[in-house]
Amino acid sequence: MTTHFFGDTVVLLGRSLRHISRSPDTIITTAITPITMLLLFVYVFGGAIQTGSDNYVNYLLPGILLITVASGISYTAYRLFLDLKGGIFERFQSMPIARSCALWAHVLTSLVANLISLVVVVAVALVMGFRSGAGVLAWLAVAGIMMLFTLALTWLAVIPGLTATSVDGVSAFSYPLIFLPFISSAFVPTQSMPGPVRAFAEHQPVTSIVNTIRGLFAEQQVGGDVWIALAWCVGLLVLAYGVATTLHRRRIG
Repeated sequence: MTTHFFGDTVVLLGRSLRHISRSPDTIITTAITPITMLLLFVYVFGGAIQTGSDNYVNYLLPGILLITVASGISYTAYRLFLDLKGGIFERFQSMPIARSCALWAHVLTSLVANLISLVVVVAVALVMGFRSGAGVLAWLAVAGIMMLFTLALTWLAVIPGLTATSVDGVSAFSYPLIFLPFISSAFVPTQSMPGPVRAFAEHQPVTSIVNTIRGLFAEQQVGGDVWIALAWCVGLLVLAYGVATTLHRRRIG
């Protein structure tokens, strides 16, 4: 049986993107919710939060970008779960297409959808007063880190998408990911936190990623944060990819 992995993946990617364009709740969750949080923290809480920065939206934006991705990848798990329950994977197995292309189509859909959401959030932040003197290379570095982070979380989302037994179960996995930035340097400096909370905040992945993006936007030296951020992203990606592909082979085998 001849398979054409790339062509098959592109076709299934188009299918998934059409599903997103016809799902208003996806757009609301992945774009409107982070924007609402951005507005809330800047205009309601921002005046009471001491960050050492004159412009709180500059301080806040990196954390909101990570929350945007965490919100968006929950739909990857949900759509994958629906495809499995609907029997579409079994139907694909009877067709001359690569078995893994259906999985990759969901992953690439997540990258495209989250990229659009991130652009929208940054555009809103610019209207709210976000400013950065970062050059093209710094912006490309931020984009690269965000795409690597999105890819890692997307493969993590594939795992509950393949193993969940209910809609509630497949949706619930993303809640800790959305909550994690709140215990980091995303909203306030970690120095203001009590000892045990501060220790956790300073040694979890969100803080190093946020600090790296914030430093790039501010044209500052990112130091060791960038290597810690990359190590977290790559490590999570490799682990999640290995587990997800193993589960996929067992599920369709």
